[in-house]
Amino acid sequence: MEKFDVAVVGLGAFGSATVWQAARKGAKVIGFEQFEFGHVHGASHDTSRIVRTSYDAPQYVALAKSAYREWRELEQCAGVKLLTVTGGVVLFTNDRPSSSSSVKATDYTASLEANNVPYELLTAQQAKNRWPQFGLSENADVVYTADTGIAHAAKSVMTMQFMARTHGAVLKENTSVIEVVPLAGPDKGVLVKTAQGTFQANKVVLAADAWTNKLLAPLGVHIPLQIMQEQVTYFKPADPAAFEPGNFPVWIAFTEGKTFYGFPTFGEPTIKAARDSSENLMTPEQRTYAHSPELLHELTTFMGGLVPSHRLESLRTVTCQYAITPDRQFVLGPLENHPDIIVGLGAGHGFKFAPVIGRVMAELAINGKTTEDISNFGIPPSQPSLLQGKL
Repeated sequence: MEKFDVAVVGLGAFGSATVWQAARKGAKVIGFEQFEFGHVHGASHDTSRIVRTSYDAPQYVALAKSAYREWRELEQCAGVKLLTVTGGVVLFTNDRPSSSSSVKATDYTASLEANNVPYELLTAQQAKNRWPQFGLSENADVVYTADTGIAHAAKSVMTMQFMARTHGAVLKENTSVIEVVPLAGPDKGVLVKTAQGTFQANKVVLAADAWTNKLLAPLGVHIPLQIMQEQVTYFKPADPAAFEPGNFPVWIAFTEGKTFYGFPTFGEPTIKAARDSSENLMTPEQRTYAHSPELLHELTTFMGGLVPSHRLESLRTVTCQYAITPDRQFVLGPLENHPDIIVGLGAGHGFKFAPVIGRVMAELAINGKTTEDISNFGIPPSQPSLLQGKL
């Protein structure tokens, strides 16, 4: 039986980043994907994802700063442009009574200041002067960060897989992992049982997202996860030029207890928008891959208020899958009773962090420790929620 230093289960964004980062460190790496590469069954397909440092928890801002460095390293090594910096705003409508659980502009500005990230705090009028497309209530607050932008999702995953192979990683698609079995004895390690045979590795990284608990169950471990089908919609504006990068930012909006987000045009004359975490609950086996007309109507109504002077035509809606922890915290680290098995979960807002999470997973697997602060991301998550605004 061929033995590997690191085996990675799941080759979405986190898993692909891990095989790249581990292989470039000189480890002998194998990765398993239960579907075909670039599949649509998880959360790493389609075109765009938001990249940003603006978060309401300092630890995420610090991790995002590290992620930007890793994105630049990936682009430089691969010779491929993956990020498009557009600038971005977080909109707070202030249309609900303030409460201890509601996210506030000051949460964001405090986290950014703690990490020395430049930002602008704008009034609604100042924001509308800069981006007249927006329709904002007069009491809205707006946090602008110039480093916000877009990562090309499918291209980024493909690039990380390609770079992993250039460093000797073996990547297997259409290879379902049936079980991971920790070994006893002086050598320890883990057996990875698949439909195509059994493999051995010193460390195994589970980047299986919604399928994580199926692999953890035989080990007596369960991470509380809500699995849901989410959807994004592409709208055709009557005037696409008004929404080109440079004329319109990436945006996130907190309103009436819900979170919406969207993009300027990116590769086509459409703008993409969605509601975050709509709680359209269904397991991978229950997924319909058909969008919810009710959620589409809700989004279309919201967009009509966000850009009221621009007619939008709904063109297509694409579904994806979320696996969310109760407080939306990441889960990163080894199992307490089986330290050779390491879990990486992004809780539905991890794509922007993928290159640095891959490095964290690689460092844990190869060195047993990481240079990043992941102290709040234990298994199972035990810290109080630090994060209200997540995408």
